[in-house]
Amino acid sequence: MATIKKFQVTFDCAEPRRVARFWCEVLGYVIPQPPEGFADWEEYDRAQPPEERGSWAACLDPDGVGPRLYFQRVPEGKTVKNRVHLDVRAGTGLVGAERLAVLEAECARLVALGAVRVRLLPADEDNESCIVMQDIEGNEFCLD
Repeated sequence: MATIKKFQVTFDCAEPRRVARFWCEVLGYVIPQPPEGFADWEEYDRAQPPEERGSWAACLDPDGVGPRLYFQRVPEGKTVKNRVHLDVRAGTGLVGAERLAVLEAECARLVALGAVRVRLLPADEDNESCIVMQDIEGNEFCLD
């Protein structure tokens, strides 16, 4: 039996394009080219039924390594904590004050993009520090 090696992460959201642009900035991802026959995504949207316009967006790792992120419009807002979240690995291999300085600098960059800092989880006997954050629609993620 084959093992699945590729996957995408799907976000329910109110404004798929806006959230996709946010995550492109966070991760260095890109918006894919529009479907063949369309000059841009706006032209593609105009060809769709009104209720489907702007209903989804995606972003890709330009190196083809990370998973595709898919954003789909849903009618309901976020009401509870995510059961799954992304860990944005900004401090890999760093420890102590050096790690915290890198995390704080990246946190400031993400806050400028519209993210919200929730709290610092300080280092303990088992784990290094990380910062719990929310994206522009309130989805939790860890700056790790």
